[in-house]
Amino acid sequence: MSEEVPQRTVKVTDPRALRAYAHPLRMRLIGLLRGEGPMTATQAAARLDDNVPNCSFHLRQLAKYGFAERVPGADGRERPWRATTLYTSWDDSDDPAMRAATDQINSVMVDIYLQRAQNYLAIRADEPVEWRIAAGFGDTLLHVTAAELRELTAEVDALLARYDERIADPAKRPPGSRPVTFVQMALPRGAVPAEGQRAESDHD
Repeated sequence: MSEEVPQRTVKVTDPRALRAYAHPLRMRLIGLLRGEGPMTATQAAARLDDNVPNCSFHLRQLAKYGFAERVPGADGRERPWRATTLYTSWDDSDDPAMRAATDQINSVMVDIYLQRAQNYLAIRADEPVEWRIAAGFGDTLLHVTAAELRELTAEVDALLARYDERIADPAKRPPGSRPVTFVQMALPRGAVPAEGQRAESDHD
């Protein structure tokens, strides 16, 4: 298998590509490839409790838009797939097509996160106490401008990036570590401030 490390992130600017990515199984496939490394459609189907032709089709669609690619296999027969990046990002915009694609992928992501949370709750009682204490749910109310929220998000991203090397290189994972999904949501509440109340920095 290729030892090349995928680039960290790709920013999607094409609404067609974003809509292609915004599919529950495709997003689960990419998550699987990113978290567990290259694997064949057969291996992915077994891990996701799906069928091989379905996984193979959706992996080819991901490859069509640059999210996945083939890499050499260990035995020269079936070539496994790998994710081309560790993360996918996109910007919202006033373009109707991009806004619709963004809404679509956000909806799929919320469904996936909810299912993961429910899966965790189903086994939480059997978790060791140190993991029950370390994991969990919470929220914080902030009063910030849009610019401050972007800055805060960037700071959180930079903090999490410290652990990127452990994704591609298992040797760098310390003893006792395990995969953890860190879900990030920033959900504005209430009415949008009137134009005169907005900070100048929000117009930069």
